[in-house]
Amino acid sequence: MSQEEFYKEISDAIVSLDKEKAIELATKAINEDMDLIKTIERGFGEGIRRIGDLWEDGEFFLPELMLGGTIMQECMKILLPSLKSSDKGIILGRIVIATIEGDIHSIGKTIVGTMLSANGFEVYDLGADISAETIVETAIEKKAHIIGVSALLSTTMFGQKKVIDLLESRGIRGNFKVILGGAPVTPSWVEESGADGYADNAVEAVKLVKHLMSHT
Repeated sequence: MSQEEFYKEISDAIVSLDKEKAIELATKAINEDMDLIKTIERGFGEGIRRIGDLWEDGEFFLPELMLGGTIMQECMKILLPSLKSSDKGIILGRIVIATIEGDIHSIGKTIVGTMLSANGFEVYDLGADISAETIVETAIEKKAHIIGVSALLSTTMFGQKKVIDLLESRGIRGNFKVILGGAPVTPSWVEESGADGYADNAVEAVKLVKHLMSHT
């Protein structure tokens, strides 16, 4: 089986919501010493994106969306220890990420957090439906370098700006880089909200974070 076929098998297992198969393939990736970052992005990540598309098209509903995310997280528990043991233990930066208050979408954010962890960042994933105040307080407490705020609904994306407004009102905006994510986010929204950048997917998010960290 080629690597591409292996990634497709993983993706299909996620879309089929086949937890046993997905876990079996995650274990196989470790045992056969495969490129785990590519396995996450092109296998598990692709499967989760397909589930998101099915949900958008009305073919999947919230239970399937949530189950897909749970299966993904179970597989990440298997993969992440191997990823972390293969690096040199150097932390490239600390990142607090969350989906903003009023928004329960967390799959894309979870993939981004996983990929950042895999690339040597210390990630504090607060989950979904998190207030701007909690995000800011946690960033201060954890001495984060970067704050990532996700919003999948146009009605909740204004909460992303609230995080930046809070930082400015406290006089600590310069202490953090703020990045945005989610389907409705555009370059013009990034500019309007005063954020430092956004990414369309997990691979781009890692590149963005590395770029921002090199300029801090």
